[in-house]
Amino acid sequence: MDINKINEAIQMISEEHFDIRTVTMGISLLDCIGGDGQQTAEKIHRKIINKAGKLVETVQQLERDFGVPIVNKRISVTPVSLLAGNTDYDGLIKIAHALDQAADDVGVDFLGGYSALIQKGSTPTEKMLIDSLPEVLSTTKLLMSSVNVASTKAGINLNAIGKMGKTIKRISEVDPLGNAKLVVFANAVEDNPFMAGAFHGVSEDDAVINVGVSGPGVVKRALETVRGQSIDVVAEKIKTTAFKITRIGQLIGGLTAKKLGLPFGIVDLSLAPTPARGDSVAEVLEEIGLEQVGTHGTTAALMLLNDAIKKGGVMASQRVGGLSGAFIPVSEDAGMIDATVAGTLSISKLEAMTSVCSVGLDMIALPGNTPASTISAMIADEAAIGVQNNKTTAVRVIPVPGKGVGDAIDFGGLLGRAPIMPVIEKSSAVFINRGGHIPAPIHSFKN
Repeated sequence: MDINKINEAIQMISEEHFDIRTVTMGISLLDCIGGDGQQTAEKIHRKIINKAGKLVETVQQLERDFGVPIVNKRISVTPVSLLAGNTDYDGLIKIAHALDQAADDVGVDFLGGYSALIQKGSTPTEKMLIDSLPEVLSTTKLLMSSVNVASTKAGINLNAIGKMGKTIKRISEVDPLGNAKLVVFANAVEDNPFMAGAFHGVSEDDAVINVGVSGPGVVKRALETVRGQSIDVVAEKIKTTAFKITRIGQLIGGLTAKKLGLPFGIVDLSLAPTPARGDSVAEVLEEIGLEQVGTHGTTAALMLLNDAIKKGGVMASQRVGGLSGAFIPVSEDAGMIDATVAGTLSISKLEAMTSVCSVGLDMIALPGNTPASTISAMIADEAAIGVQNNKTTAVRVIPVPGKGVGDAIDFGGLLGRAPIMPVIEKSSAVFINRGGHIPAPIHSFKN
């Protein structure tokens, strides 16, 4: 690497908020199924300690060696519903606590995989796992959960969506922050290194290293150099910047895997913001030419950004995967928070934006009196976008008891601060209460 490229990398790190957002070890727990919940929990704890005991130490050494901040060290595991078929409710709680304890013992920031895949239907275990979420998410520190309720192949499980709306309300009544640890997906992917939706798919290796890069600040600073030039130049500048960001992710991920003796999985190309000024996807969109994110043109600018990131990133990595798109969480992005407070950004506009990016309605605080059926209807809308367009979409919303529009809730750290956003008050209850299954769309008549 010549001196210009070294200086470029130093500037990206020191001035433009570049970091590796996460190194995530995926671990299969299918060989940990025991005779009951207690046995399964004990096996799970032992395997995670065995596989991930040196993960944090290894990543921290690479941070020192290369001077690249690596913000989170994480673990994803096999969806727990697949491990708990012979387990009762108490056993499920033991498994959840074993996962949480293992994550704490190895020193990672989060562990994802308290999950269920119910896009077509639900087993008693999967229903029990969803019923356990208010208790599990309020009594664990590091455990993350996800539920997949739709897919392009299976269609949309409206029964599951109705149940998830009620569950999200129950979680908020116990602890609103619990919903920051729960994602409801359509077309969930098996190699996603980002939380709260990470889980280790059944088609993956026994253990694997996946990496998620960050870098909105780097992209914004790059675009500042092409102000006034055509949109073609903007797209090209984003592509070349994404290439630089991704090759560092590829380097760190490959070295981590090699040092731990594991296969390297994927680099997730998602741009992931933080609440810090200068590290915002919204600010990137505004640098492209919007006075404020949420105004007309936002969806088009976001499509350009997402596509250019993928084109540049694919060249820099042996394998890309995960979600690979710009994240637009409201509470975790300073520009999104500003636009929400100003009234420029609405949930309807965010929904439109999710049709061209990853991942969905994310980290949105809702009035505490929002009906469960309205939350379910939001999930159904996002699922429809994902299913029809053969992409991942998701919902992570947080009804906050006792708060309304004009209030805000502070989650702290990377989770940021969320203004309470208004929802449309007309009811969707009759639609949601119909239940059943929305058939998978036909794709032979694409137009």
